[in-house]
Amino acid sequence: MADKLKPYADLYTNPQGVGDKRPTALRVVQDDGLVNAYEGKVGLITGGTNGIGVEAVRALHATGADVYFTARDAAKAKKVIEDIRTTSESQGKLDFVIMNMDSLQSVREAVKVFLSKSFKLNILINNAGIMGTPYSLTEDGFERQFGVNHLAHFLFTVLLLPTLEKSATPQLQSRVVNVSSSSHRHATISWEHYNSHPIIYNPEFAYGQSKTANIWMANTIDRKYGSRGVHGLSVGPGGIWTGLLAYTPADIVDAFKLNPNINIHMLSAEQGSATTLWAAVGRVWEGKGGEYLHDCQIAPPETGDFYNAMSAAAAPWAKGRTDDENRLWTLSEQLVGANAP
Repeated sequence: MADKLKPYADLYTNPQGVGDKRPTALRVVQDDGLVNAYEGKVGLITGGTNGIGVEAVRALHATGADVYFTARDAAKAKKVIEDIRTTSESQGKLDFVIMNMDSLQSVREAVKVFLSKSFKLNILINNAGIMGTPYSLTEDGFERQFGVNHLAHFLFTVLLLPTLEKSATPQLQSRVVNVSSSSHRHATISWEHYNSHPIIYNPEFAYGQSKTANIWMANTIDRKYGSRGVHGLSVGPGGIWTGLLAYTPADIVDAFKLNPNINIHMLSAEQGSATTLWAAVGRVWEGKGGEYLHDCQIAPPETGDFYNAMSAAAAPWAKGRTDDENRLWTLSEQLVGANAP
């Protein structure tokens, strides 16, 4: 029998590129016997109209849960719903909430809209994100990658924590899953320059910082709220050709695509959302959290090149930095103007 904490280890050992034998998110749901098992439960996913977000919505809906997702564009959101409805056998609700993550006011409004639609929330997947953007600021004056990838999700989650806690039961506790990245290995938090400055701005460092923040936030949720029935996990989805590469220079993307050592590791969007769903609904994670996952297992410690884009390993700071995690949590509360319950 496969190790429950490494259920697909054999399939990840010899990758052959997009569409190979590595699992999809839907297979994870099927293999754990969770098709239509979550009827009456509620899931919410940020960024559900692109890439792995769409596939996470699709697979989570297959569990029978009512699934809501955030979007910036209503027309795109409606197309996603139409597409999933044509293939899904689930009778669960499928709906969207408009949210612009460049605006904390929009985040607050999105929470109100969601709570007007559902009094329950069992699974929150913080999936949306941007990568490698030129220096710019959110509407609230934060460096955009830190603001969108971390602060917007932090506020969104803090405002939903009471509902997550209220929805937890002894049989099914609530989960928060933060989609991080192997790029967390490129940076911790720059306490003096977390908001950066155009003169010193480095898009790769800023992205890495925001992805470390995703991990630390999930760890803190598990530590602070695990005893109250809310657990936090973070995941690295792996390499996927998605819109996340929009700000990566075209010549670099072309070089990646011609590199066989990169291509064999790349995943389809369906495969790239597998670890997210394993974290969100995998039975092995019931009542547990505080881990960074990659390739549907707890990521091993990084022992090689910290700039190897295809690494499935965790930086030394992905776990065990409680003081730093608490410092980030307190700073985030101050920056978004909301205290966790």
